[in-house]
Amino acid sequence: MLTGQCLCGDIKLEYDGPLGPIALCHCSQCRRAHGSAFSASAPIQKIHARFTAGEDLIREYESRPGKYRGFCPRCGSQLYSRVDAIPGILRLRVGVINEPLEKGPASHVYVGSKSDWFTITDDTPQFEKTERTNDPH
Repeated sequence: MLTGQCLCGDIKLEYDGPLGPIALCHCSQCRRAHGSAFSASAPIQKIHARFTAGEDLIREYESRPGKYRGFCPRCGSQLYSRVDAIPGILRLRVGVINEPLEKGPASHVYVGSKSDWFTITDDTPQFEKTERTNDPH
């Protein structure tokens, strides 16, 4: 069981399922949404996730047609993204998870869009786009 929450604690979640591979996304949308060089997320099965507090507070922003980013309106924490094309999957922002994950990133994606001020220095596989064309990163 994994638990997580936003920065202010108004929104809390539990997840009792497999955590997919962690992707570090360098696309311009993720960089802007997170105010950072990349976002860190992993796919989770929506059926195994539940919000234990504040689900009604979550706001979603449609960042492109059919793609939504869920966040806390009080503290601004990014919680997940989802796409209409894959309704049973959320891409959970792994920074909201409370427990140690005991795994590292599986890939850097959209490195063709990465910021010029950040240098990737690890041996994690890099992809110009994503490993799968339907990956909602």
